[in-house]
Amino acid sequence: MKILFISLGCDKNLVDTEVMLGLLASRGYQMTDDETEADIIVINTCCFIHDAKEESIQNILDMAEYKKEGNLKALIVTGCLAERYRQEILDEIPEVDAVLGTTAYDKILDAVDEALAGHHVVTMEDINALPDVTQNRLVTTGGHYAYLKIAEGCDKHCTYCIIPKIRGNFRSVPMERLIKEAEYLAGQGVKELILVAQETTLYGKDLYGEKRLHLLLKELCRISGIQWIRILYCYPEEITDELIQVMKEEKKICHYLDLPIQHASDDILKRMGRRTSKQELKDIIGRLRREIPDICLRTTLITGFPGETQEQHDELLDFVDEMEFDRLGVFTYSPEEDTPAASMPDQIDEEVKQERQADLMELQQEIAFDNAQNMVGREVLVMIEGKVADENAYVGRTYRDAPNVDGLIFVNTDEVLVSGDFAKVKVTGAVDYDLIGGLV
Repeated sequence: MKILFISLGCDKNLVDTEVMLGLLASRGYQMTDDETEADIIVINTCCFIHDAKEESIQNILDMAEYKKEGNLKALIVTGCLAERYRQEILDEIPEVDAVLGTTAYDKILDAVDEALAGHHVVTMEDINALPDVTQNRLVTTGGHYAYLKIAEGCDKHCTYCIIPKIRGNFRSVPMERLIKEAEYLAGQGVKELILVAQETTLYGKDLYGEKRLHLLLKELCRISGIQWIRILYCYPEEITDELIQVMKEEKKICHYLDLPIQHASDDILKRMGRRTSKQELKDIIGRLRREIPDICLRTTLITGFPGETQEQHDELLDFVDEMEFDRLGVFTYSPEEDTPAASMPDQIDEEVKQERQADLMELQQEIAFDNAQNMVGREVLVMIEGKVADENAYVGRTYRDAPNVDGLIFVNTDEVLVSGDFAKVKVTGAVDYDLIGGLV
């Protein structure tokens, strides 16, 4: 039988998808990307913000049509939307046969069996459980890079965020499990490990009584075949001296950090439930740049948070202008039910949110363009992602670029390169955020 799998949302959700794909492949199911020939469709959903929720619902409705008209025998919904709206999905979309919560993805084979038997099931486990699947994942990212989810859930309880209610408390994956998984991935040809979690910097605190991200990184650096290790989702207040030191010492660790700061106004940060002030953010960013001069810093911001004044928006603009982040994304505030921020007074009009987002992105485009121009003339190591069709050129990424969120470098060469190859490239030009170069 053929299965179509649709994975929505973040890279952490993608890891869950890959685990489920591994389980399904072990049973002998064939994978397809054509919904018209699928016997079973599984949708791993997201509901972090309103747009993600709408995308998930629309995908379910679209796939439900094949249950009515086509050969589709089973439609299964998993992930965050399934955890949050389990009964509503079954009640309002009768074509859905099974719903799996965020900690029940290891039960995907049972769900398929039940659905094919004509049963409608909801499978939920303790939201603070941590499934331990021994079957290897089926990596979907092309083979040369893979995400390694080192923890699940979050204890921060920011006032705008629903994650603790659908993903549970923060819990680290035991280090021995992560090392074993990373060794398997390396054996499959993975050269870049990208560490993800709701919060990577707190890794180990719940298991070992202390933060041990730096120790995990040292162990991962020992694995043969792994050449790059990238860290995402680092809360700035949790960055330790030990983490900075291991980044300086270990050549495999990319000088790249993703720091979600969300705002720079002390009042807004407090209303958000964040654990930093503007000055503390400046201090952390300054320290990282002093200790690791070539570090690339990415951040995300929320604009239009309830009560945000024009003065506070201007303060955020000034902060971005001063900090000159290498990479930056901006979300308009999305009120999520059952979060404190959704019931706060002084909600901002959607039009104002969009205008403020545009202000920030226009400023960041100028910064990013200048940063790209400053790369011209430098020699960089590039991971090749693929060939440009009908041209003697390849697409790649530098250590400054995480896949699917950052820029690219186009490498002009007559030589034959393969995805996953590393090449030394001299940057000769820049187009917006993307770079152009040739082999050294």
